[in-house]
Amino acid sequence: MEIRSCVACITGGASGLGAATARHLTALGAQVSLFDFDFEKAAQLAQEIGAFPIQCDVSQSDAVQDAFAASAEYWGKPAQIIVNCAGIAPAARIVGRDGKLSTALFRQVIDVNLIGTYNVMSYGIQAMLSAEPQNSGTRGVVINTASVACEDGQIGQSAYAASKGAIAAMCLPAARECARHAIRVMAIAPGLFQTPLMEGLPEETVDKITQNIPYPERLGQPEEFAMLVASIIENDYLNGCVIRLDGATRLPPR
Repeated sequence: MEIRSCVACITGGASGLGAATARHLTALGAQVSLFDFDFEKAAQLAQEIGAFPIQCDVSQSDAVQDAFAASAEYWGKPAQIIVNCAGIAPAARIVGRDGKLSTALFRQVIDVNLIGTYNVMSYGIQAMLSAEPQNSGTRGVVINTASVACEDGQIGQSAYAASKGAIAAMCLPAARECARHAIRVMAIAPGLFQTPLMEGLPEETVDKITQNIPYPERLGQPEEFAMLVASIIENDYLNGCVIRLDGATRLPPR
């Protein structure tokens, strides 16, 4: 699938993995719409790279539907590339040391990470159905973001791991369903990346984390995630699977 001149809608596009993906796809000629809860940050990046910012709470289906409509109106055509990067990662034990349960937080994480991803994937695929196939016959691609936590989640990550595990699990059935429309569905499971979440940690904590990464012994760079996104888009035979992008790391229990 050719990236140039395709409309790409990226959730969580104002920062971290989403922002790096937006920069990279724009450089490759895509027409990028940034979906983000923080409109101010999205607008700043959009002005810098020539993208279109849209305020969007992905957990709200009406907001997602409106965002795709706004993107199509602005660019004059529907999206053919969807990259889901929006998500939250609060940590909490199932039962805390004080005996308090974390069910409310669990529901919040599921709403944003899983329901949000499903909302965007659903409306994105609906939009792609009206897109003209490229010369190769492909109509579009959806790339969701899982996490290595879906396979080796740590203590306190039950909600996060559950949300990302579900994203990984729905990749194949979604790809099978969309095959008749020439739409592919993929997922990336990133490991430990240099994102705003990591930047807030003390240096000694980051050093301890990176010691568990076999090679390269460092945090992943958001640009490396963006490079994989572009490779998935361009390789039509990548479909229905989850790719770990993690430097061969396996997360310890804590």
